[in-house]
Amino acid sequence: MGSRLGGADTPVLVAIALGGGVGAALRYGVSVWLPQVGAIPWQTLAVNVIGCFGIGALMVCINEMWAAHRLVRPFLGVGVLGGFTTFSTFAVEVRTLLESGRTVAAFGYLGGTVMASLGAVIVGVGMTRWLLGTGSGTRKGGRR
Repeated sequence: MGSRLGGADTPVLVAIALGGGVGAALRYGVSVWLPQVGAIPWQTLAVNVIGCFGIGALMVCINEMWAAHRLVRPFLGVGVLGGFTTFSTFAVEVRTLLESGRTVAAFGYLGGTVMASLGAVIVGVGMTRWLLGTGSGTRKGGRR
């Protein structure tokens, strides 16, 4: 067990904070690299879909392939990928589209982001299992 800070595990909090900084910097990089074009916020859509793909792949690696250190999931999953994705910005952007009268774009963005993000998790899981040869999800040690 690590040291405790107000009931929380300090090494876990540090891992999440460091990972969150990395993820936020990566998200900023995508926003600079991918300019805003049209009504749809493509940068936010891109980071959310990429991040969801990453979380699907990461969970396969952590849960089915590696005996991962206890700080890997908080650092990569909660920190890096949590800092990289931005569903709060997504919600604000949907609201902004609705308030500006772009109802079709708002609902298209809303539904498209949800479907693409869920699809990205599924593709991330499937592709990672395929690449690593784990098949249908056999866990470490041959247990399912």
